[in-house]
Amino acid sequence: MSLSVDTMRTIDHRVGVPLCALFSPLVALLDWITYLIKGPAGTPRRLLFIELSEMGSAIIVDPAMRDAQARGAEIFFLIFKSNRASLTLLNTVPTNNVFTIDSSSVFSLVRDTVKFLWQARAHKIDTVIDLELFSRFTALLTGLCGARRRVGYHIFHGEGLWRGTMLTHKVHYNPHTHIAKNFLSLIHAAFATSAEQPFSKVHIPDSAIRIAQAQIDVRVKQTVLERIQTLATQAQRPFQHGVQPLLLVNPNASELLVQRRWAPESFSKLIIALVNHWPDCLVLITGSPSEHAYVENVRLGANVPNALNFAGQVSFAELPALYTLADVMVTNDSGPGHFSSVTGLHTVVLFGPETPALYGSLGKSIPITAQLACSPCVSAANHRKTPCSDNACMRAITVEQVMQKMIVQFTASRA
Repeated sequence: MSLSVDTMRTIDHRVGVPLCALFSPLVALLDWITYLIKGPAGTPRRLLFIELSEMGSAIIVDPAMRDAQARGAEIFFLIFKSNRASLTLLNTVPTNNVFTIDSSSVFSLVRDTVKFLWQARAHKIDTVIDLELFSRFTALLTGLCGARRRVGYHIFHGEGLWRGTMLTHKVHYNPHTHIAKNFLSLIHAAFATSAEQPFSKVHIPDSAIRIAQAQIDVRVKQTVLERIQTLATQAQRPFQHGVQPLLLVNPNASELLVQRRWAPESFSKLIIALVNHWPDCLVLITGSPSEHAYVENVRLGANVPNALNFAGQVSFAELPALYTLADVMVTNDSGPGHFSSVTGLHTVVLFGPETPALYGSLGKSIPITAQLACSPCVSAANHRKTPCSDNACMRAITVEQVMQKMIVQFTASRA
């Protein structure tokens, strides 16, 4: 069991702030000494991305990573061990260039942090891009890893979320544009040949944030299809791919922000509506192995024979194959909405505490949001933490709304 999100936030604040204050002068002194000895830092050649906690961000950052590669940099990545699989969907980062930190305990967190600081120097990382939005922990990793060029978001004249002066290239985080474009602005800063205050004064077009598509192994796809057909036969609902609609329903969302969850009973009602509209369809209710009970609750609420509990039935590496087989998916604002973007799957994504303007899927996605006056209520400015215990923004989304968008996406998938 990993450290809880709230525990990590508490450590980041109570321990991170004084450590940033302690190490900032030391990092500045080392920078000055290094400059006197070696002169200015060169063009990025061995570039490390740091994104620890968000699996979806490992997909959204892919255009930025490919941009860095196109500029001639060898790329590396640091991520929590529990989230490493998200980097395998596109395999943009070579396996040997992925560093991990085990967040399952304070001991493993400290141990792997020290190990990473040694690894970064052993691999001669010269540039670090901190993708996290104002995390003190990643600021410390960035400042202490030995890289001469350190790029990340800086608060400038804003208040709160101070994390020291670890950065050599301070980038303005734009809370009004998609996070994928914010990531690309970090690349511009990393490769800039002159200083900007703040970085990055550059236009980033929509065409720059297209997601690459996963390479699907036909054998994996066939294996997943056979698994689906076996389960369907066992449920006495034989399934013929290409003839009957295959619909995916992802009812859960990570513990990072539980307020993103549409109610289980709403998903149950939606499944009933899907089966009424497409009587011969097969509905797979997806989730991780740990979400089996949650998914089963949704399935029992619907109580229709052609809806199956599919939680834990595919590995993370098999997700693109599953998405390629399906016609359409509905999901809370969570990882699957981003994971599916590496395929051609049409999706409907339900938003509440966050906004699709900043975190929308870059795939064939239609977002639904109630646009209440209080939402989005989480942002970089509040560490994505909300006091809300009544997610009215999600309850305001109706089954009829979602059903309409599902029909639109299904029609598009068959066009």
